[in-house]
Amino acid sequence: MSIICGVPLLECVYCLACKRWAWKRCLHTAGHDSETWGLATAEEFEPVPRLCRYILAVYEEDLRHPLFEPPGGYGINPDWLILRKTYENTQGRAPPYILYLDHDHADIVLAIRGLNLAKESDYQVLLDNKLGKKKFDGGYVHNGLLKAAGWVLEAECDILKELVEKHPNYTLTFAGHSLGSGVAAMLALVVVRHHDKLGNIDRRRIRCYAIAPARCMSLNLAVRYADVINSVDDFLPRTATPLEDIFKSVFCLPCLLCMRCMRDTCIPEEKMLRDPRRLYAPGRLYHIVERKPFRLGRFPPVVRTAVPVDGRFEHIVLSCNATSDHAIIWIEREARRAMDLMLEKDRIMEIPAKQRMERQETLAREHSEEHKAALQRAVTLSVPHAYLPSRYGTFDEHEDGDNSHKSTGESSVGSSGKSKTKESWNELIERLFEKDESGLMLLKESHRDD
Repeated sequence: MSIICGVPLLECVYCLACKRWAWKRCLHTAGHDSETWGLATAEEFEPVPRLCRYILAVYEEDLRHPLFEPPGGYGINPDWLILRKTYENTQGRAPPYILYLDHDHADIVLAIRGLNLAKESDYQVLLDNKLGKKKFDGGYVHNGLLKAAGWVLEAECDILKELVEKHPNYTLTFAGHSLGSGVAAMLALVVVRHHDKLGNIDRRRIRCYAIAPARCMSLNLAVRYADVINSVDDFLPRTATPLEDIFKSVFCLPCLLCMRCMRDTCIPEEKMLRDPRRLYAPGRLYHIVERKPFRLGRFPPVVRTAVPVDGRFEHIVLSCNATSDHAIIWIEREARRAMDLMLEKDRIMEIPAKQRMERQETLAREHSEEHKAALQRAVTLSVPHAYLPSRYGTFDEHEDGDNSHKSTGESSVGSSGKSKTKESWNELIERLFEKDESGLMLLKESHRDD
């Protein structure tokens, strides 16, 4: 009898929780998350629309005779295109990509396309993950995306090393959209972590631009690599539910939404921050704000940026334009509009060249200070495995998996401690693939054929 009497009470609690969740979601707009962030400058945002066009170029079969060229073109010189890989070349182990030597901007760009809804292999990459399945550099990452990044590095290691050494003043940029953005972020992590594989490339030369990225790394890694990785927000990094769970539960989506409703209502954000396995959007975040609440249409876009720790796009925004805004062609268009507005503002202000250079130096210093503040905030909030850089400006080295912690002094060249032999490139790839023997054999065969 007591159980029967408790059922209406339980229903009332559940209904109140659902109403509270719906009320917060319906009134919550995308601009609320970034309203306290600083405005991005034209200098720091300039690569975003350009790299979006490079990613769009991956969809073309022949860049000399493009079929889907955006207004203004791709901005690519076909003679500078180093290579282009399709699904046939990657055997479904990674999305298609291009390697482009951008002499105009002194940049070596590896651009990766987004999710292909018609390709089963892309879903396999997304679904190859479980909560806490893969550890990397003291944190957790998406297993399928890391393996795809390992495949790309194994295939292009030699040519990337050659280009990096041949052009010592060029930056190395990994760019991707949607699924490709997760692979690009993993590429940046692996290259920074194992920079000796590419001729000891300096960390400051490595960049990553993840356009509409999936949640692919734990919070401590997302903040630690914010000086390398830059993310442009849309609905996907706001989806706290793991992508593999969304695809697996497509036939019971109402049940999933009900569980998410109760979880968002009852679990405080402080507890979520202390979950070391929870994945987040990587690096520094850029948010293109083009809509306002209770108003129709788009407004002149404004770009805000920050390295947040708490409040890192944890709220799903209810919008009828969520899926269309995720398309790379729309992101490129709005990014280009925002960039044009920034340049127009700078032109009106008539900023002298000397003052412009000083502003770039000030911007780099402010970003560095903001990055350090985010690291300090992560330590203050007791984010698992978060720590501050050493007094020499470098991070302590952490070994993957079950390896013990190794201090900076022990890992630096010329230290008096025990020296460890650096693992070979093949050993690194084998560790990334672990139990996926078929993928490892395919890599070795393709590498032998080359």
